[in-house]
Amino acid sequence: MSKYNSLTAEEQRIIEYKGTEMPFTGEYTDHYESGTYLCKRCETPLYQSQSKFSSHCGWPSFDDEIAAAVRRELDADGRRVEILCANCGGHLGHVFEGEQFTPKNTRHCVNSLSLIFVAD
Repeated sequence: MSKYNSLTAEEQRIIEYKGTEMPFTGEYTDHYESGTYLCKRCETPLYQSQSKFSSHCGWPSFDDEIAAAVRRELDADGRRVEILCANCGGHLGHVFEGEQFTPKNTRHCVNSLSLIFVAD
């Protein structure tokens, strides 16, 4: 069995029980330092800072993930697509397509509490 990082009660609510942090409160919402964003639970690299953009939605937004790092599945509501760490299954947020924010036309809307940032 893989060893996972200890999580606070709020991190556990989001990562393990598919919760959502309040908009505009996350540490990485307006964070643009160069580096890599990892899964807070298992430290798998998920996103490069070059794929981060400002969508003004209240959560960190990325238009691309590191290859094979993020799994997509239909959310319980049947309308949204949930994104999870492909390694540990931790809840990251949701992915939206067709919004025209970037040329890739994709927005990974991620909870800051699901991430750890490592500067270059």
